[in-house]
Amino acid sequence: MRHRKHSNQLGVKKEHREALLANLSTALITHGKIKTTLKKAKALRPFVEKVITLAKKGSLHNRRLAISRVRDTGAVHELFEEKVEQFRERNGGYTRIYKLGTRRGDAAEMALIELIDADDEGYGKKSKPKAKSKKAAKPAVEEEASVAEEAAVEEDASEVKEQAPAEEEVVEETKAEAPEESEASGEEEADKKG
Repeated sequence: MRHRKHSNQLGVKKEHREALLANLSTALITHGKIKTTLKKAKALRPFVEKVITLAKKGSLHNRRLAISRVRDTGAVHELFEEKVEQFRERNGGYTRIYKLGTRRGDAAEMALIELIDADDEGYGKKSKPKAKSKKAAKPAVEEEASVAEEAAVEEDASEVKEQAPAEEEVVEETKAEAPEESEASGEEEADKKG
């Protein structure tokens, strides 16, 4: 039974898949990033990361294992001698995959897979604000509500005091204007009749 032994088979036989991954890994090591289909990129990621882990160990045995998998001595030499230094402090996660959309001819999902630089900090984890305990939160809410009610009552009282004298002034002005208007309207009516 091959239960729980999933790997990206890519629709080809074992020998073809190994040759494909060896060629893709050679291109990735030499160029730093390559554009391929998303499925191939996802299959390439664990393959290359295991080879980079072999390079970090650096022994002759690990070099020969890497050569047997990658099948290109020049790429393995470059990885073991030059590129391994940028992965010394990083524990896994040596590659990053970006989705690029679909290919025009057959609508295959394309991706860009790249080796991560040594100084790349990544995305970082966002720290969630710590929630206060329920017991401490309830009294705080009650205090805020009582303070808000007191402030609202004070504002209403001050507004009422300010509006009361203003209303009295308006009433007095309208009373003073009313007799003048009645006299003026009486003169206008006389002019219209005459």
